[in-house]
Amino acid sequence: MTRHSYAEYSIEDFDKFDCLKLSKGFYLLLLFVLRGYIVWIMSLTNRKDSTAIMEFFFPDPSLFYLSLSSGVLGLFVVLIMSLRRPDAANWVKVCWRYCRAILMLTLVSIVGCFYWDLLSMNWILSQTLIVSLFVIFCYKSHRFNINLKEFPDKLPEK
Repeated sequence: MTRHSYAEYSIEDFDKFDCLKLSKGFYLLLLFVLRGYIVWIMSLTNRKDSTAIMEFFFPDPSLFYLSLSSGVLGLFVVLIMSLRRPDAANWVKVCWRYCRAILMLTLVSIVGCFYWDLLSMNWILSQTLIVSLFVIFCYKSHRFNINLKEFPDKLPEK
């Protein structure tokens, strides 16, 4: 990475390993991809009526299962993200470089799953629009590109 790549960032934008902190858009993308799991956890914590929350977000049970299946790769990205540290195994470093490709596959599978279930055209178009915005973000975000190129290294002790 060149010095000019970091010119627009301040010291607060870096973590304890001198890597640029992960983009907020990256976290939004993960929330979108993992929304089925998030709703599932929310419904499990509701003791009175555990299915009410799920039925609100996913009126058709097949939508919930499609959301879970398309979010599996998102869980893998969260695993890689949580293992991203200086003493990480080599496979984590390799997988980190391919997180964008994994997320793109996940996003395309989301649209494919919803199209396969033949929902209303408005729902499919709205999902496609959201996915398209995330795809543009993944390729145009300067910070996200830096995040994928960096991997934490051990810093010398002072």
